[in-house]
Amino acid sequence: MAEPVQLATVLSATNLTPNVRQLVLQPQHKLDFSPGQWVSLKLPVGPHPPLTRAYSMAEPASPAGTLTLVFDRVPHGLGSTYLFQLQVGDTVSLSGPYGHFLSPQLLDRELLCITRYTGLVPIHCLLKAWKATRHRMPVFLIAVGPAEDELLYHFELLTLAVTCSVFHYFPLVTSTDTAAVAQVIDVLRPWLRSHHHAQPLLCGTKPFVHPLRQYLMEAGYARKEIRVETYG
Repeated sequence: MAEPVQLATVLSATNLTPNVRQLVLQPQHKLDFSPGQWVSLKLPVGPHPPLTRAYSMAEPASPAGTLTLVFDRVPHGLGSTYLFQLQVGDTVSLSGPYGHFLSPQLLDRELLCITRYTGLVPIHCLLKAWKATRHRMPVFLIAVGPAEDELLYHFELLTLAVTCSVFHYFPLVTSTDTAAVAQVIDVLRPWLRSHHHAQPLLCGTKPFVHPLRQYLMEAGYARKEIRVETYG
């Protein structure tokens, strides 16, 4: 059976950083999704259109049914180049939601979130839902960006860290996955010694996520309890 596809209209298009853009879309039919899930966009570009690209929701479900998608500009990327050109009133085809990168329904231990660049997007959605439900279980977020002006949601997260005693934010800046892994491990090593078993959520490129998952497994975590989402 073919997956159901619908049109969504662009309500707003905003640059969050020099190389990251946000689209707010109004689908024809409201999607019932959970924070951490994604939709599949069908783009009319490439040698054999449609070109299919997956993007996570950046905000929890709204009463109006809007979807907020965030993506970075990939050099010479057909998909991101097309999406960066969309303006208010344009339409895009999508299907979904999909994915299982979800926070546990019963959150009984600290969340350890580790992200690389736009891998922060689904975590941002999860955090907004966490804040709205007034969870008191602590959250420790390590977010790596490729440059200081490319740290997504930086001031929002700094504000949350100041106003919410159980939320802890550790931003890092580096341009390569290898360096990012090394910097994250430098932060994790003392953190793991001083904290009880947490619920890890990792999102980013495969060369970033896979070594960190292995590091956590060597630190005593079971592979199945480390929730990951990768791209690229």
